[in-house]
Amino acid sequence: MEGNFFNKLFKNMFYLHLVSITMLVIVLTIRGILSAAHTHHFDAQNWYLPVLVSTTIAAIVGFAWQELTAFNPSGTLRVAFWLSPLLTCLLGVLLVSIGTAGSLAAAAIALVSTVIQSLYSCWVRPRFEYAGQILLLSIAVPPQKAAGVAFLSIITCTLYSSLLLSGIGGAIVRRTTWDALFIFLMLLSLAWTTHIIKNIQQVAISHVKYMQLTYGLEISTIMAFKNTIKNSMGTICIGSILVPVVCVIRVSARAISMVSDDVDEFMFSCTSCYSLLASRLVVHGNRWGFAHIGVHNKGIMQSSSNIWEIFQRARIEQLINSDLTSSFCFLSGTAGGAACALVAGSWALVAHKSFATEVSIYTFLIGYFTIRVAMSWIQASVSAYYVAYAENPQNQRFDSTIPNYIGELQRSNV
Repeated sequence: MEGNFFNKLFKNMFYLHLVSITMLVIVLTIRGILSAAHTHHFDAQNWYLPVLVSTTIAAIVGFAWQELTAFNPSGTLRVAFWLSPLLTCLLGVLLVSIGTAGSLAAAAIALVSTVIQSLYSCWVRPRFEYAGQILLLSIAVPPQKAAGVAFLSIITCTLYSSLLLSGIGGAIVRRTTWDALFIFLMLLSLAWTTHIIKNIQQVAISHVKYMQLTYGLEISTIMAFKNTIKNSMGTICIGSILVPVVCVIRVSARAISMVSDDVDEFMFSCTSCYSLLASRLVVHGNRWGFAHIGVHNKGIMQSSSNIWEIFQRARIEQLINSDLTSSFCFLSGTAGGAACALVAGSWALVAHKSFATEVSIYTFLIGYFTIRVAMSWIQASVSAYYVAYAENPQNQRFDSTIPNYIGELQRSNV
């Protein structure tokens, strides 16, 4: 009963937030149109054209990137790991060229991110062959009409992003403290909504792939998609908040642990305690949990805990922790976001420099989230593959790829 209460609460909160944000966007857009004639610092054409064109580019790149991944998984994975740092570096250079305080701060983040991505790519390079093989095996038999679901998701994301950009443009006209708050709320809405769109795909596609891999059954992707929206929206709304937060805590705990070099006290905080907290949280809120929501109709926390127990019984926690699929999708999103920001930011820099920083940041976020939505069915297929394997490693539908790699990991730890 308690779980049902929170599921309904968050589902209703999500729908109410959509209505509220839409009304806010309409008001801001109308106000912006009426005020633009009296405001000399706002040029509607030089604001809306770059961001809307860039949003369209994000959708096109999303379609193209998932097709490239399906056609050549291993090659696309390798490209993502070197293309993302390159495009992020170019974005940093563009932001430095803009020369405002905000752009310089964003440039510093972009350039630090470039270094981190480059070092990470070098570190995980030995895993590329295995990750590419897992990608190939997971999407070798794609769910029927998965492309249609992905198409619908990308279009929905693009339309919603365009709606929010309209409202952001209206808020920029006056630039009051309230307008800054409105922009923040719209960006927050963008993040939550696109995560929900992505995770609806995660649940629906992983359900289809799980049944395919575990029982050899082909169920309708469209039906799984409809059932997910009907029965699991509340859980997905909760998971779309919980899982990213847990992910941030886990990544930060790893970073602090590496920097502190196993010293308990680091910057007045207990490193070991923070790492323990992160490890406890990830058990109750991880992305693998979405693979069980549609199959067993459970909440995200229960599904996450159950799957983690399954991984422990199968003794593949180290394998799961070293999986590159999530990093591949993240870097694909970063690369797509940087590409969109480069197009829109360069345009704004030439046409109306005062908009360049904001345009670059907003289009980066939209590009990132759109690519993540586009890659969701691929990530869902990999999740289902690992979960189905962990539940029954002797299943004849699996080859020796995972056991062989587990053996390599064990030998390297000796």
